Amino acid sequence: MFYSGRKKTSRRSKFRKIMRKRPKLAYKLAALLLLSIYILLFKYLMILENQPENANAITAIYWATTTIATVGYGDVVFASLSGRIFSIVVQVMGIILISGFLATYVIAPWMDRVIKFRMPRKVPSSMKGHIIICGYNQLVETLIDELEEQEITFIIIEDEEEIIKELVYRDIPCIFGTPSDRQALTNAGIEKARILIANKSDERNANIVLTAREFQHLNIIAIVEDRSNSKYLKYAGADTVVSPKSIFGQFIGRKAMDRLVSRVTGTTEIFKGVHVTEFPIYLKSPLIGKTLKEVSSQRLTDARIVGIWKSGALSFNLKEDDIIRGNSVLLAVGTPEELSKLKKLTH
Repeated sequence: MFYSGRKKTSRRSKFRKIMRKRPKLAYKLAALLLLSIYILLFKYLMILENQPENANAITAIYWATTTIATVGYGDVVFASLSGRIFSIVVQVMGIILISGFLATYVIAPWMDRVIKFRMPRKVPSSMKGHIIICGYNQLVETLIDELEEQEITFIIIEDEEEIIKELVYRDIPCIFGTPSDRQALTNAGIEKARILIANKSDERNANIVLTAREFQHLNIIAIVEDRSNSKYLKYAGADTVVSPKSIFGQFIGRKAMDRLVSRVTGTTEIFKGVHVTEFPIYLKSPLIGKTLKEVSSQRLTDARIVGIWKSGALSFNLKEDDIIRGNSVLLAVGTPEELSKLKKLTH
């Protein structure tokens, strides 16, 4: 019995994976399953209504397809109440299935083509004295808030279409292109920019810096993942190399702050008025069990969570469905007031 239960759980798990990874296949399987059920029920009800001439596979498929498509020629009909209720259910489900088909295979692809066609690829010629940010992530999100508050013009270069679509939707200045490509940097107005921030992988940042270094007036800042690569980015031409992990590493092993202290202590200022600190999660914290998306959508705190310590390892690759647990340690960025609010929620 135990073995059988495990097999059922395994099958459910495999089905869920298929649903997540191949939604179109899951849609087709569901439609095929429903059609099969409709055909069997049709034949059964026709026999009950003494219409044996219609209780065959061809007529059943004919009736099911015309009813699902809401055409309904009226040449094959049910006379009983149960048959008519069955017809109504099939028609309603048909509308849902057709709507899902149109949304998946017609509307969504068309919208993707339209958005891709309108994807921003060049900044206005009037833009100058701005900051070019190569690559988008949670750390950049915090920087964006600070730049917007200080009314500093900036542009993000990103080569991932999904990220560009999100940024365009949020009305954040961005262009689509490869950050290490000279043409993409020219489209970003590098000749008139004052600062460039390379925020991709260390290897890609080196290529970005090498390309951008042709413009001598530019101040280049490179974000490094592995501190041992700092010197290579310097060799490539970066004026400044910043290691977020080095900054966050100062907090390793730090214990929970005194509950009696109302202000946040032990923080590091990364920009003027913006600090980063670590918050261990206590067992009675209301944040336990919540996802990062829930914390963000419920506006529980204005501080931005940029990293989580998991099993002794720091992760910047955060996902909306990441769950905050009792042994989690959050790395957050914000003003002292915002961090104070978050501190109260961690106890």
